[in-house]
Amino acid sequence: MKFPRLYLLLALPLVALLLANCASKQAPPAPTSGATYVNPYPAGTYRHFTAERAYPKTYRVWRNLPVLARTNPSNSHICIDLAKQRGLLMNGKEVAMDYPICSGREGHETPPGEYTILEMLVEKQSNIYGRIYDAEDNCVLPDADITKDQVPEGGRFDGAPMRYWMRLTNDGVGHHIAPVRRYPASHSCIRGQAEPITIVYGKVKLGTKVSVQ
Repeated sequence: MKFPRLYLLLALPLVALLLANCASKQAPPAPTSGATYVNPYPAGTYRHFTAERAYPKTYRVWRNLPVLARTNPSNSHICIDLAKQRGLLMNGKEVAMDYPICSGREGHETPPGEYTILEMLVEKQSNIYGRIYDAEDNCVLPDADITKDQVPEGGRFDGAPMRYWMRLTNDGVGHHIAPVRRYPASHSCIRGQAEPITIVYGKVKLGTKVSVQ
């Protein structure tokens, strides 16, 4: 069966358009394989530690042992990263230790700034925050503020322990051992775990610089 010449002339542009559209279409992207993340940096290096998926929320502590060994009160300083909730013990520009910290919660935010250590005490208790007990020695308020909460008759107030205290401000902000959450949770102090804080305490002195940003 023969088509009239007019039909052929009309059909040719349509066929050409269809072919062009097919040619311009790209193959759909291959489905993702769900491959696990591979850290690109050598294991044990600081870049590897900070490139881990769990960083900075991890409770892990990273140490550069050779740098840490030669870090002492004459060459150390501390950097506190409020956004990451991490503390860095530094020797010049080298990181000696990276450890988790817990700064001030909403309403008690840790003030950023440049500080020096004003006071160091291994044994220290808060004179504002702590626990209130009744006369029978029952804890009636575990998160007390002695400026606002009343001690019942015959009861007592026990200030929260702040061991290995390093004072940063005259109004009570310091760096010390206390429970660490992976979010701001303190009354403005910078908390740290016992093991890294005792190391930091031994590597600093009165006058050591502390940068809180």
